[in-house]
Amino acid sequence: MEQQTLSELDKRVSQNLAKIKNRILIFSGKGGVGKSTVAANLALALSEKGMQVGLLDVDIHGPNLAKMLGVENERMGISENYLLPVRVTENLKLVSMAFLLESPDLPVIWRGPMKMKAIQQFLGDVKWGELDWLVVDSPPGTGDEPLSIAQLIPATAAIIVTTPQEVSLLDSKKAVLFARKLNLKILGIIENMSEFICPYCGKRIDLFKKGGGERAAKELGVPFLGRIPIDPRIVESGDSGEPFILNQPDSEATKAFNNIVERIINQLKKD
Repeated sequence: MEQQTLSELDKRVSQNLAKIKNRILIFSGKGGVGKSTVAANLALALSEKGMQVGLLDVDIHGPNLAKMLGVENERMGISENYLLPVRVTENLKLVSMAFLLESPDLPVIWRGPMKMKAIQQFLGDVKWGELDWLVVDSPPGTGDEPLSIAQLIPATAAIIVTTPQEVSLLDSKKAVLFARKLNLKILGIIENMSEFICPYCGKRIDLFKKGGGERAAKELGVPFLGRIPIDPRIVESGDSGEPFILNQPDSEATKAFNNIVERIINQLKKD
């Protein structure tokens, strides 16, 4: 019975994936680089171009996207034995472990096989519908969750998020090599927290150095997608659940997100 159930779930995963044109895994070699912020705002930027976008939070132990996007109090509905994603905007849907917890304070104490099954169910038991993009936010590191995504979703492209510090760059190189071993197409590296632009004088200050992400991309022979500057309003937006690029459309960070999205789209068009 268990084997039949698994086979049926695999079939539903395949049926759902057939309706999704592009799949992107956002991950990093270490924590603290703002990966979830990047994933959320890239998904929003894609959806603002009129495309249908799904955002999947596979950070089982620390699901933050629901709070960052202002839908933490929502719950997934049910239709025809499928779970329904929570709609963030007209063109953006979100699925997260956060919607399944009785309280946001409850820890998820699971081993690898249970996390793998949960990710399978997020892909197979959710009614995603027709999507132009599925953006997957993975927890930091090269463990169960990104490995599961690589195994479950064929033809997934990967974006590695880093910051300018040398320690972060070392881990980003590991992430690139991890992606290559799993035969993921590497779309490129994003350097987050690249510089701080003073809101009073406009001076640019390199708080965590600068250019490391671009150097790592050159060394590894992968595209460099761009730099996202530090903007305190990004933190404020995430904490208050107000999507940053929608509320600060003229900021330098929003322009950076939109430029990166254009590079991603153009790169995939060439392939």
